[in-house]
Amino acid sequence: MNWRDAEREYVDAVIEETTIGRMFEDAAERNPNRPAQRYKGGVYDRSLTDDLVPAAKPGTFRTLSYAEMRDIVRHLAAGFRDLGVGLGDRVAIFANTRMEWAQCDFALLGAGAVVTTVYTGSSTDQIRYLLSDPNASGVVVENQECLEDVLAVEDELELEFVVSIDELEGYDDRPDVLTLGELRERGAETFDLERYREWVDEPGLDDLASLIYTSGTTGRPKGVQLTHRNFRSNVNQIRKRYGPRPDKDEDLPVIDENVRSVSYLPLAHVFERTAGHFTLFASGACVAYAEDPETLQEDFSAVQPNTATSVPRVYEKIYDAIREQASESSVKQRIFEWATDVGVEYQQADSPGPILTVKQTLADRLVFSTVREALGGNIDLLISGGGSLSADLCQLYYAMGLPIYEGYGLTETAPVVTVNPPEAPKIGTIGPALPGVELEIDETTVDQEAFDDPGDVGELLVRGPNVSDGYWNKPGATDRSFTDGGWFRTGDIVHRRPDDYLEFRDRAKQILVLSTGKNVAPAPIEDAFAASERVEQCMVVGDGRKFVGALLVPNTPHIREWADREGIDLPDDPEAIVEDERVREYVRAEVDDVNESFEAHETIKRFELVPREFTEENEMLTPTMKKKRRVIMDRFDDRIERIYEEREATQ
Repeated sequence: MNWRDAEREYVDAVIEETTIGRMFEDAAERNPNRPAQRYKGGVYDRSLTDDLVPAAKPGTFRTLSYAEMRDIVRHLAAGFRDLGVGLGDRVAIFANTRMEWAQCDFALLGAGAVVTTVYTGSSTDQIRYLLSDPNASGVVVENQECLEDVLAVEDELELEFVVSIDELEGYDDRPDVLTLGELRERGAETFDLERYREWVDEPGLDDLASLIYTSGTTGRPKGVQLTHRNFRSNVNQIRKRYGPRPDKDEDLPVIDENVRSVSYLPLAHVFERTAGHFTLFASGACVAYAEDPETLQEDFSAVQPNTATSVPRVYEKIYDAIREQASESSVKQRIFEWATDVGVEYQQADSPGPILTVKQTLADRLVFSTVREALGGNIDLLISGGGSLSADLCQLYYAMGLPIYEGYGLTETAPVVTVNPPEAPKIGTIGPALPGVELEIDETTVDQEAFDDPGDVGELLVRGPNVSDGYWNKPGATDRSFTDGGWFRTGDIVHRRPDDYLEFRDRAKQILVLSTGKNVAPAPIEDAFAASERVEQCMVVGDGRKFVGALLVPNTPHIREWADREGIDLPDDPEAIVEDERVREYVRAEVDDVNESFEAHETIKRFELVPREFTEENEMLTPTMKKKRRVIMDRFDDRIERIYEEREATQ
């Protein structure tokens, strides 16, 4: 039996049709003494008392078992019910990814509520909208700062309570404001096991479990309606691909009760919620919560995980840090570059041969083993989603013994649609469909003559039990998102290869149509800079123009190191650096190298350097690290005009 047939037929104790609350209860019943959560000390002023969550020493992690986590979840659920939360009530979570986020999620779902989410970087206007649109009756906030953000707009909301995960000061006169510790004590006093079990099983599979608002690269975000069936089906589908099937070779990575993961992506987003939260807890795995994306290396080293989920931008940052450490001296840099070349050659070779094998062994001893140790030394698989991953960068990770399995999904599909299988990963693809997910390609959405790929190219259409039935209070948007045959329109252009693996091209709305009529997908060009030393970020432009241009964010630390080696005195001002012709020529060489991989009409003819990195803080990235193209274009419209001035008429 091949792996595709095996995963379709595979069933085990995890694969069931239950509510999410019941899913957690069943996992805790199977794994009461196994580690469930690990939390870091010295980061938060937690309100859950030390007898429940013993304080960890700063910089170290402590563990809660499934039985201990279950007790907290049950008592929180009873506390929410005592506050008046009932079946179908919307309650928001407004906090960073942390242990209590997960506990509140399962508690609210166990109490029959619908969980809606708010990103911690949200503006006052966004907070108002994300709480008023679902008519939230309550909100769980992270701390006093988040509480004050909510209270600033409470007159425009219908909130019945606010619960703070961390300790509070100065709110004793507000009975509707309490800490999570106080909520748990309240629940412990009123908890009744039989009543709780009734709450867990009260929602139907087709009842709402969550409203997750799309990141909103343009316009107001839409609340995606996700049911218990949507989430539960996707957990089952992922389990069929990554679970401990008996047909798998022993050396293949699996997701089971032995997995240790580090969670750091926003749980407010569906990718981490399903892949790094629901799926792992259903499997009896242990999830540790990183302090911050900036402390990942420290946290990986302490936790020693064997898996993690992330987005391409984080993998780029990790690789940049690895390369920077290897560049501390010219000798170390040359060794690192030699090792990565050897690793890629070895990984690509069908039959490496004895000489290449010896080189690979030496490269591993000198470089790759150190890299793996810096990430804890136990990584078996890394999952990438939430955007397209550079094939070159993915190849480099494989070369270092850190395999990244790239996948694809959307909020509306709960989210995973396709992902590379451990049995047959294919770099540069987003894998084949998960079992139970149907795919179609609408070839009418693109100019077929603009693509030379064998197979189908067009907008991806999806159907399956994991697909949402639409958007909260937006029937028009819902109707536009589905075909008459019930297929969800993803808005993404893909290539379906003859082997049924998909290659991501770009968002349909982001495909550039040059004034010459040629179609250009920006994502592959932008991804080609992912492993670049000289360029930190790239955004391609050119819609309606005669040629492709680009806004490039230079890797300023590397640029300064290069300038020092060359005896070039660079100005301190970032604005002056991007105008320096010597820097522009240095970057131009990188652009020329990238251009060699693309057709003539896809090559970057002109570019402008910009002085600021695209980040969530400056609102040029979404919370899931996707580019807000319209914002970036507005911020740097003068530089875009410089790309096309004078030359446009002569191209």
